[in-house]
Amino acid sequence: MDRSIDLDLNRPAASGATLLIVDDQPENLAVLADLLGGRYPIRAARSGVQALRISGSTPRPDLILLDIMMPEMDGFEVLHRLRANPATREIPVIFVTALDDRQAEVQGLEAGAVDFISKPFLPSVVLARVATQLELKRARDRLREENIWLEQEVNRRMEENALIQEVSIRALAHLAEIRDLETGNHLLRTQGYVRALAGRLRHHPRFAAILTDRYIEVLVRSAPLHDIGKVGIPDQILLKPGRLTPDEWEIMKTHAALGSDAIAWAERSTPRRLEFLALAREIARWHHERWDGTGYPDGLSGEQIPASARLMALADVFDALVSVRVYKDAIPYPQARAIIDQGRGTHFDPDVVDAFTAGFETFTAIAERFRDTHGPVGEPVPAF
Repeated sequence: MDRSIDLDLNRPAASGATLLIVDDQPENLAVLADLLGGRYPIRAARSGVQALRISGSTPRPDLILLDIMMPEMDGFEVLHRLRANPATREIPVIFVTALDDRQAEVQGLEAGAVDFISKPFLPSVVLARVATQLELKRARDRLREENIWLEQEVNRRMEENALIQEVSIRALAHLAEIRDLETGNHLLRTQGYVRALAGRLRHHPRFAAILTDRYIEVLVRSAPLHDIGKVGIPDQILLKPGRLTPDEWEIMKTHAALGSDAIAWAERSTPRRLEFLALAREIARWHHERWDGTGYPDGLSGEQIPASARLMALADVFDALVSVRVYKDAIPYPQARAIIDQGRGTHFDPDVVDAFTAGFETFTAIAERFRDTHGPVGEPVPAF
């Protein structure tokens, strides 16, 4: 009959640790139960099948004393199955054997047994080895619990730091948006576009080494700072509702360098390099550079332009095209797509344009989701 044996010796157990004794011989079970029952709650099984069933039930044993030589399923097979089951793999197992076989001992230890007890039993040895293994298990359990707590605490603090970082970035970026009289949805849209572009390019041969999960998350977090330099542009230029004069446009273009310089100053004031500031500086300075080298402020071309800025360049232009401005209506999405396509290889990295085109529905969905509910009072006319 396939049933477990719970031995009640009518004696109080001094320890809460539960032992499972596995042996096909009732007399061996009785000897070990009599020896250990006064100290520990005992469960017993007379076959490997019973042992596996009990090990997975409640209360789960804290230590298993497992006979090697059993019919149908020997101790090695039982141990193998215990280790294969996530619910029982951490239960320590002491092999109990009448074998005087070093090879069997080595095999058992390699399989994951923590110790051996030889028959006939020497009570002091049995008690000492059981106590030692239970103490080791308690230490491992404490360490595991502490590690879980530490991991949870580290994750909590990382999430908290990331939230503080994100809130700080949004607050700083919004300062520029307030002066530029745009809505905060511009920030949400451009973040969404950058994430979508990065997601489509992450496995591209030219981008795979750069666009890791971590890089993409930091890039998206940093994206709202792309126009932070606009806080340094005079109101009469920044808030002008009509087209800028050539001289005014030259001043307007300085916002890229002003933003990167401000972020560089913040970087110098920190004791260690912060990845999000480094990416924010790249985006702020170079998101108006063009693939053909005719952009500003530094006239970079091709892959001289950091990947972060190349993605931001397309995201920023697309959002300007499809958004309402005081000097223009939002243009239809197909027309905006055509303008972006025309800039392939001149204004924009060709592969970035290809990723945009392939995922065009995603970009229009982002634009719709974060559509402005009202237009801005005024804004300088950008040059694409």
